[in-house]
Amino acid sequence: MLDVRDLSVSRGPTGIVERISLRAGPGRTECIVGPSGCGKTTLLLAVAGLKAAREGTVELDGSPVTAGDRRVALVLQDHGLFPWLTVRANAGLGLKLRGVPAAERARKVDAELARMGLAAESGRFPAQLSGGQRQRVAVARSFVLGPDLLLLDEPFSSVDALARERLQEFLLSELAGRRLACILVTHDIDEAVLLGAGVSVLAGSPARIVRRFENPGQGTPGYRRSAEFLSLCAAIRDTLSEWRVL
Repeated sequence: MLDVRDLSVSRGPTGIVERISLRAGPGRTECIVGPSGCGKTTLLLAVAGLKAAREGTVELDGSPVTAGDRRVALVLQDHGLFPWLTVRANAGLGLKLRGVPAAERARKVDAELARMGLAAESGRFPAQLSGGQRQRVAVARSFVLGPDLLLLDEPFSSVDALARERLQEFLLSELAGRRLACILVTHDIDEAVLLGAGVSVLAGSPARIVRRFENPGQGTPGYRRSAEFLSLCAAIRDTLSEWRVL
């Protein structure tokens, strides 16, 4: 269980995000939607223990999250792959840094790449992959670590619309079979509603959660085309409009 309480982050004397509280349990994805530049990435880095908070706490299963916490995996929007490493080497980099023996590392990585449909690309380099494939490698690198908490920073913003939809559906199916808490931040309202069991709207300056929506239809077949999906998207747009974001 991730428990974030009254988290505030500042840059110098200026507040970036203010008194953010959220929770996510195993098997649950919480999405945070807000405009570009509102502090979503800053919030995610603070939750990961990689940025100091002015106040508030971040705990996972009752203990504080700190920098380098092995229970946490972070996927960045630019995928963060090393161009001189193969797909297999990129996917296994975290395990290598943790000192996992080569044979065990290869077994875990190859199994994860196969599960994610990347086995045929394991010997290729990032430049030889599509944008969607590169992002799947980044996700595989996180999954292979066996985290309790997965943090996703606008993971599909750099791919085209069709690839984005395919990756969203892929991530939805992958998360359904894994017992980990997940926080995803995005500026894409449709993405937040498709993936999040709960959707929080971040707005203001400093940014704070101005409204939170439960999303009981998340994960149901054909949800993207349902009236419930469109209605929730409209409600989130209205909320952002009230804050003069849209």
